[in-house]
Amino acid sequence: MEHTDPTLPDFKIPETMRAAVLVAPGKPLEVRWIRTPRPRAGEVLIKVTACGLCHSDLHVMAGKIPFPTPAVLGHEVSGTVVALGEELHHTDLKIGDAVCGAFLMPCGQCPDCARGRDDLCAPFFRFNRLQGQLFDGTSRLADLDGNVIAQYSMGGLAEYCVIPVTAVTPMVPGMDAVAAAILGCAAMTAYGAVRRGADLRYGETVAVIGIGGVGSNIVQVAHELGARKVIAIDVDDEKLESAIRYGASDVINSRHLDARERVFDLTGGRGVDVAIEALGIPATFEQALTLLADGGRMVPIGLAAGAQTAAVEINRLVRRGQQICGSYGALTRTDLPIVVDLAARGVLDYRGVVSERVSLVNAEATYRRLETGQVSGRAVVEMALNGLSGR
Repeated sequence: MEHTDPTLPDFKIPETMRAAVLVAPGKPLEVRWIRTPRPRAGEVLIKVTACGLCHSDLHVMAGKIPFPTPAVLGHEVSGTVVALGEELHHTDLKIGDAVCGAFLMPCGQCPDCARGRDDLCAPFFRFNRLQGQLFDGTSRLADLDGNVIAQYSMGGLAEYCVIPVTAVTPMVPGMDAVAAAILGCAAMTAYGAVRRGADLRYGETVAVIGIGGVGSNIVQVAHELGARKVIAIDVDDEKLESAIRYGASDVINSRHLDARERVFDLTGGRGVDVAIEALGIPATFEQALTLLADGGRMVPIGLAAGAQTAAVEINRLVRRGQQICGSYGALTRTDLPIVVDLAARGVLDYRGVVSERVSLVNAEATYRRLETGQVSGRAVVEMALNGLSGR
């Protein structure tokens, strides 16, 4: 049941809305009219301002990461709170608040959440990532005939979405509400990789492989947290040029140069203290390990297309005291407010990372361009460009 308060703004919530629906793996997204969701206990309803288009969505769309269909994807959003569910504990959120929503939505009650490990929340993986549901075992989405539609995270490629309150953080007044959509995945994942996964120390050296929406943020975070060198590695000169603006001390186009040789040249033959791999490709996973100094940490954050594996040189890992530290997002309840604050204070250039703003009907075409490496930075769907609203 929704909570209402006559002293708060009155948002007219339509019965139906438009959403980009993945009908089946391998099929293009279809913009359809579906029922507008409603929040239940511990949840809020957001009128979506923008939703980021993430490379990991492509694996789901292609069926390389199994997920039930039909489904609505979209896991990093910004928007306005328009309805509140019941039992909203430990939050000051109110109707009318501008907020960001994170892709990793912790239940807040399981043993892992109780010890602060939002990134390991078992109910999130069991219900949402495997079944497209929220924590009561049901989806909030349905077509006009009442047939269930799965939701990947909050299902943000729609005009409205329901998010558990554990995954929502208010924006700071004056923020760019469209660009802020990327804070809940691209920026939060980057912060988690550098601050949590790598546990970066001041003065250490960092290599970042893959300078897309997430990689651009990793460069910024590593620079701001005091890395002595931040070496950006990609095969696209345009992306590498942007990395310099974000604080990279050096760039390497690995299409033309031997990345390992160049990294060791730049570090006096030592290698880097931290290598972060943002692509989820076996070849770049293995490459990242070759860049490490003795005692270095490799942090993989990119999701692979299915159950792929990569080779590890066991003896070197053991003898050189190196580590592999997987990082999936961050600690949502702790880190998303920090990321929003960094963006609001201009420490993170979240606006610059957003390279394209497209309409919902152009989401499918933009994903196809993302798939072929034609999107530099992060593209976002801006709902105001749709020209229609719920009816």
